[in-house]
Amino acid sequence: MNDLPQEIVSNAEELAACCEHIAACPVFGFDTEFIGEESYHPNLCLVQVATPERLYLIDPLAPGAGPLDRFWELVADPERTVVVHAGREEIRMCRHGCGRPPGNLFDLQIAAGLVGLGYPMGHGVLVNNLLGVQLAKAETLTDWSRRPLTKQQVQYAYDDVRFLLALWQKLDKKLSKLGRGEWAAEEFRALAHRALLENPAVERWRKLRGIGGLDRRRLAVVRELYAWREEVAERQNRPARTVIRDDLIVEIARRLPQKERDLGVLRGLPKFDFPGILQAVRRGREMPGEDLPASIERDNDPPQVNLVTSLMMAALSDLCGRESLSQGIVATNNDVRLLVRAKYQQTDASDECGLLEGWRRQHVLPELQAVLDGKRAVRVKEIRTASPLEWLPVE
Repeated sequence: MNDLPQEIVSNAEELAACCEHIAACPVFGFDTEFIGEESYHPNLCLVQVATPERLYLIDPLAPGAGPLDRFWELVADPERTVVVHAGREEIRMCRHGCGRPPGNLFDLQIAAGLVGLGYPMGHGVLVNNLLGVQLAKAETLTDWSRRPLTKQQVQYAYDDVRFLLALWQKLDKKLSKLGRGEWAAEEFRALAHRALLENPAVERWRKLRGIGGLDRRRLAVVRELYAWREEVAERQNRPARTVIRDDLIVEIARRLPQKERDLGVLRGLPKFDFPGILQAVRRGREMPGEDLPASIERDNDPPQVNLVTSLMMAALSDLCGRESLSQGIVATNNDVRLLVRAKYQQTDASDECGLLEGWRRQHVLPELQAVLDGKRAVRVKEIRTASPLEWLPVE
């Protein structure tokens, strides 16, 4: 894998030959280098490809470079396995390139978590862990848009994909041995879904700081302003923060302005955006009550919920150690808290609890629920082992 032929693809003819080679491969790996700070859609600067026989650097910025349509079609073809590491941006690049996500994705970072190696694990750490190779990471903050590329950049770019297929072989074998191929497929689909949320405003606006004290009507205004900002940023290919800052979205929602002069007192708002902002505010103000977003829940859990959540997190950690799983991919502290909170309130757990879906619901939730319901006891057995707890049935 260290002595594969390497080729820089810088014109349409070379790209056609590269794609012809990839088309004959049942599996290949790829990575991208891009700059995303100054635009809504990241500017693609380089595509690195690894097949069992060759390594390629596809340079979309070269003077003779043609469109990458054919390449993205190969990535989206479900007939071949496409290997990536932490491939959220690669999924988005593919959808932007051909209108579809990768058809048969294998994400190494997720696979490593499902076999207990750790999650999230960086590429270099994973290569060292499984293959015993130490990678240099000196080019992680480099400007990939500048040409010509330096020798160090080229070496780094090749190394980013050089070991993808070797890692895939090892991790795929571990997944098969543990019977977790379907788990992995489920996680890969979920990754693609998260990367390609059709309406990111629905999910991401709730992460804005300062909205905790807003009523439902003002939260609706926040949501509408956020969606308007995303639409403008995408249409103009600008970073969203340059359209309207987060803090201004929240402040506008607090004030509920009705006229342009109401916006004029706020610094940092271009006048030409006033009509769009006021229309978004109006949509939120006039929204029917049943369509208003739910209020932000404050963390007012009683002390016993916090205590039991800590206990359940310890039990989860021990369970993951026993089952060769990485805790980070199984559940967050909030997932477990939602489970405990539901027990305390004697209600069903919130849909936001990740333990209620797929393989987690079938294989992890029953174990935790048994402890939470008092049907299973957990005690310290051997503190010097990786799984120091013992799980005992309660008669």
